[in-house]
Amino acid sequence: MAARFGRLEHSTRGRPLERGAASYTAARFEIPFSRFVDERGRVVAPLPAFAEDPAELRAMYRACKLTRAFDARAVALQRTGRLGTFPSSLGQEATAVGLGAAMQPHDVLLPTYRETGAMLLRGVRMTDLLLYWGGDERGMAYARPAHDFPICVPIATHATQAVGVAYAMKHRRERRAVVCALGDGATSKGDFYEALNGAGVWRLGVVFVIVNNGWAISVPRSRQSSSETLAQKAIAAGIPGEQVDGNDVVAVRHAVGRALEKARDGGGPHVVEALTYRLADHTTADDARRYRDDEELMRERRRDPIERLRRLIVSRGVLRPADEAD
Repeated sequence: MAARFGRLEHSTRGRPLERGAASYTAARFEIPFSRFVDERGRVVAPLPAFAEDPAELRAMYRACKLTRAFDARAVALQRTGRLGTFPSSLGQEATAVGLGAAMQPHDVLLPTYRETGAMLLRGVRMTDLLLYWGGDERGMAYARPAHDFPICVPIATHATQAVGVAYAMKHRRERRAVVCALGDGATSKGDFYEALNGAGVWRLGVVFVIVNNGWAISVPRSRQSSSETLAQKAIAAGIPGEQVDGNDVVAVRHAVGRALEKARDGGGPHVVEALTYRLADHTTADDARRYRDDEELMRERRRDPIERLRRLIVSRGVLRPADEAD
């Protein structure tokens, strides 16, 4: 179904119980899930306007392919001792490209270490990224976009920084917004909850994108939280939350784009949980075979986000064999 914002309904607005009433419903909420393109590349809901534009579809496809090619080269460089430990985003390209494509140049991105697709889309040079992962901090002093934050390796510490950036924008009355991308494991950290609380109280223009790839290093999602969704953690802070198919680049761009428009217009923060999967090891220093079985990996490989997008654009006549080669 098409994306729609989660809502929090207060039935009493803090009023005391009526005389003789034993109980009442204090609040209700729902977490919607959205998808436009299924695993076979078939359209399952009316596409947003940008997804009807062949040029936009080709651009997102190229960005996904570019991200995967960069990842493969970086891993090869690490294996030959020419690069430090590297975190591949294999299988998660649609989430990073989708959120990056939804942003405006004047917005601010606070990434973790697996948002390569978004960073490349926003103008970060491959040279800069290779410098950084090679141990040279000058790789994070990129000229474009100069206002985006550097890669954050500590878990969730940048969530409160995102709140600070959004507060500065509100103070200056700037029509800009912040995107803070963080993993499923980060939602178990205190920094995350503190950031949500501050963003909710001050109604800041920040969008938290939870990249739920199923694993916090070796800890599966099932052992991280008993919450039915991670998006619903926003409700406690008075913030709308929703889920999207993180392997559907159209769904990610649409959900994050709507949330960013609302944030720029003073509508407050939003949480988007993107359901995807990490097909690679956590980093080149990890061996996921120790904690993940082959059957699960093979099942998730069949949900490859790039193949899904390729099937969509081929079916719509947007991609020809010559285009693929280019």
